[in-house]
Amino acid sequence: MPRWGMVIDLAKCTACQACVVACQSENNVPCVEPSEAARGRILAWLSILAEPEGEYPAFRLRLLPVPCVHCDEPPCIRVCPVGATDINAEGTVRQTFARCIGCRYCTNACPYTRRGFNWYRPEFPGDLNQALNPDVSVRPKGVVEKCTLCHHRLQRAKEIARAENRPLAEGDYLPACVEVCPAGAMYFGDLADETSAVSRQARSPRAFRLLEELGTKPKVIYLAKGEWHGGE
Repeated sequence: MPRWGMVIDLAKCTACQACVVACQSENNVPCVEPSEAARGRILAWLSILAEPEGEYPAFRLRLLPVPCVHCDEPPCIRVCPVGATDINAEGTVRQTFARCIGCRYCTNACPYTRRGFNWYRPEFPGDLNQALNPDVSVRPKGVVEKCTLCHHRLQRAKEIARAENRPLAEGDYLPACVEVCPAGAMYFGDLADETSAVSRQARSPRAFRLLEELGTKPKVIYLAKGEWHGGE
């Protein structure tokens, strides 16, 4: 059984935000008005977060692309009263939008703040309706949204492999963010396969996980740049 995971090399990442735009476009994530953004109601499944380092005047920021980290021990699942979020056998933390009642317990339980609440009915004015991805639903008002590692792409890749009477091969399934990264900083694949590129990168001495001390066991792993977080 595969165990899907991602590695992000911070030595390569330029924080260009191509992954952010790709995620928004692929998953029909609506933009919010500036007034709502000022109230903290930005709806983004993947964001570039700033990690402060050092003291003034040597202070600087390290920029990290952070999707849902798809924990092996996800705290969000434990608190959902209606089973709207779960983890499947392949390690993907899913969100069933039709079951969500908008209580936001999962949002409060997530230490990575990687869940957003849909405060308003999403609107895609003008020709933007023509750009919506037909493989992904447009979520109604009042539900929690999150990264699913572009799960619809996995289903398509499995169908193609089944039609061609072959097993799923490495590279058949890539989330949109990984596919568009111009710097090649993002690796994705089966962490359970020791020969896969993502598994080899995850065993790097530069590898670390965000808030690993909480015991959530994230499957999104970072490769440190320089001496940060015990890296080379």
